[in-house]
Amino acid sequence: MTTESTSPVTAATTVVPSQGSPDRVALPPRRPVPAPPFVSSLVAADCAAVLLAALLLGPEQRSAALLMQLTAGLAALNAYAGLYRPGAVASVLDELPTLAGRAAIAWCAAAALLAAQSPRAAAGPGVLAAAYAVHLACVCACRALLHHRRRAAARAHPRSALLIGPVAEAQRLAGTLAGHPEYGIRPVGIVTTHRPPDPAEATLPVLTTPEEIHRAVIQNSVRDALFTGARQPDLVALLSHYGCAGWLVGEDGEHGGDVRRAPMSQHLWGHTCLRLDPPPAQRGRPAKRILDVTVAGLMLTALAPLLLLCAAAIRVSDGPGVVFRQERVGQDGRLFTLLKFRTLRPANDEEAATRWSVAHDERMSVVGAFLRRTSLDELPQLWNVLRGDMSLVGPRPERPYFVDRFSRVHAGYAARHRMPVGLTGLAQVHGLRGDTSIEDRCRFDNHYIDHWSLWQDVCILLRTAASLIRPAGS
Repeated sequence: MTTESTSPVTAATTVVPSQGSPDRVALPPRRPVPAPPFVSSLVAADCAAVLLAALLLGPEQRSAALLMQLTAGLAALNAYAGLYRPGAVASVLDELPTLAGRAAIAWCAAAALLAAQSPRAAAGPGVLAAAYAVHLACVCACRALLHHRRRAAARAHPRSALLIGPVAEAQRLAGTLAGHPEYGIRPVGIVTTHRPPDPAEATLPVLTTPEEIHRAVIQNSVRDALFTGARQPDLVALLSHYGCAGWLVGEDGEHGGDVRRAPMSQHLWGHTCLRLDPPPAQRGRPAKRILDVTVAGLMLTALAPLLLLCAAAIRVSDGPGVVFRQERVGQDGRLFTLLKFRTLRPANDEEAATRWSVAHDERMSVVGAFLRRTSLDELPQLWNVLRGDMSLVGPRPERPYFVDRFSRVHAGYAARHRMPVGLTGLAQVHGLRGDTSIEDRCRFDNHYIDHWSLWQDVCILLRTAASLIRPAGS
């Protein structure tokens, strides 16, 4: 059973040759995001500040264990507060309240721990206040120097960026960035869903297809994507494969409550700038895997008689070759062998790999048609779930030939492979099976990934079970 549409697909030429291993299909390459050099410098500055402040403590108070606990606790607090994440423009004055509050918590916790371990070695209030002041002064001085060097480096070596949204708004933002090089951003293209009436009026290349985005990102080493309109989860996910950080840019209140959560200092010449993070790829993975193994194992055990009955019916009706094996694309482009009950014997391997749908093929026997109509032909995929090739719930897997074609035309198609493929999914329970829209499926699949929860998996499984009462096949 194929789960894709018969919508026509325009031909495209691969921009970058595939460099993947033989067991992977060519998908947008996932580029690691290098940590900015000054991030490690900020952590080192915090460590140096702790060591310098510790010189004010007595010999009996400067234990290695205490200093390590203080440093680790302070780094954790600062990381949680986002003090190691780069903003549009960084300023020590803007960071000072957060720095002071975290440092106070860390030093008070260290003093309490020291008093609990050895009351005689407890630091007095005066010593503690002096150490705290030295620490804060050292941190502020180091950060001021690092931020100054960062701004100078950004002006000298601006980062390439794509502007995503309406062409008119993107061009205005490009003009603002060109007039203020201190932000260190150099726009190299505009991504939009429609070309302007006269493309010659655009001052930057206008990109409208995944191939053009692919080419622009690779050729210009793009590291940032600035969304001037509404956020587009599909593009956020796709560009994250290339190591691009997403930012939502707009005037105050233009994007509602999301923008108001951004710090006041994080702006581009008055345009509030909010970082957009794609959902973590590993979020909830252990719980999802436990659900898969438990349910698939129980179903294989309970349905064993039905599986044997289906296999016997196929053997009697269509001859040998009960199980059909086909190569499909799984998470991150990995290839695996999908198992199904055979409902039709293709003429050759090329037909099996490239023919879109055989739902109404006259060669199909009565048994094969019944299995497809009731979706019983999909039951062997429970073994794929148990092996870890698939999940119970996720985007439906497709053959490499069609994945390559759809990924070139639909920007969100490659992003579907951020998560394990599934036996059923959000698109399927909304009726998107068989000859239905690829674009709609991309939208549902990416929406599922962006809002995943274990309870949603359970709901989709229950809705899938309910749909089997009125099977329609595909």
